Amino acid sequence: MSVLAEVFGYYRPKLRQMVNLRIGSQLAARIDPSDVLQETYLEATRKIQAYAQDPQVSLFVWLRGLTWDRLSSLQREHLGTQRRAAQRELQLSEHSSVMLAKRLLGGITPSGALVNIELRNRVRGALDRLPSQDREVILMRHFEGMSNSEVAETLGLSHSAATMRHGRALARLRDALQSDRSDGGMS
Repeated sequence: MSVLAEVFGYYRPKLRQMVNLRIGSQLAARIDPSDVLQETYLEATRKIQAYAQDPQVSLFVWLRGLTWDRLSSLQREHLGTQRRAAQRELQLSEHSSVMLAKRLLGGITPSGALVNIELRNRVRGALDRLPSQDREVILMRHFEGMSNSEVAETLGLSHSAATMRHGRALARLRDALQSDRSDGGMS
């Protein structure tokens, strides 16, 4: 097994999480996330020499970038003008959504699956209303499980700038969730 294959295998779960999070139902009906990763791996094998000669980012961030590019290309190819709407169609895990909502809203003690589904939908709606920069930093940190350093590297920011962007994004998300709550959402 080649070193690239081993490394790709190691990062595959994180890359798959990124794809699963953003693939949307329209694109998922046409392609499988495993196909996106397979095509990314093939692209990585073609480009690894150039990367190795001048690595500008960590290997994970480079592979994530290739995966992002491949997913974006497939969205354009399969969905055309629907791409923008498809990019906003997030596949949020219930556990991560509920935990993030509980953390931001505090005091919520969901007592059943129905409440958890409502929380997940509220988080999805609030994320949809955030500026794309805010949404991306939250998705990377809380749903992809990326470290602050990985987010900083991916976005081309300093560590402190990534930390501040994340903090501001969480504050905006909390405000959006609280606004939902006061507008007749969950009490």
